[in-house]
Amino acid sequence: MTHVVTGRCVDCRYTYCVVECPVACFWEIKDPHMLVIDPDTCIDCEACIPACPVNAIWPDHELPAEYADWEQKNADLYAAGENFTEGADPLDSAKLLEEIQEEERAKGWEITEPSKAAD
Repeated sequence: MTHVVTGRCVDCRYTYCVVECPVACFWEIKDPHMLVIDPDTCIDCEACIPACPVNAIWPDHELPAEYADWEQKNADLYAAGENFTEGADPLDSAKLLEEIQEEERAKGWEITEPSKAAD
């Protein structure tokens, strides 16, 4: 099992997850601009999930069908990125969770938030 960063992180790049990660499994990629997880380094500690303000990270067994392709994208994209181990400001284009949820609803998506997400 591993954890998966989804499209909710695209053009946001909040880094609170990176600060909580004990094994430096996060990588910043530029196309699309976001963070992804190296699945071979992730230890499934779940520390990153409640740290993400847009609930962009799920354990693979909870991944909504609408974001299922992100599991493979994380595995494919991380090697082209830069290992990200310290907090940084989010991108100027970062959205709030409510904005992302509204966009998902407009697509007809009914997304169940990660079980370990902060309340």
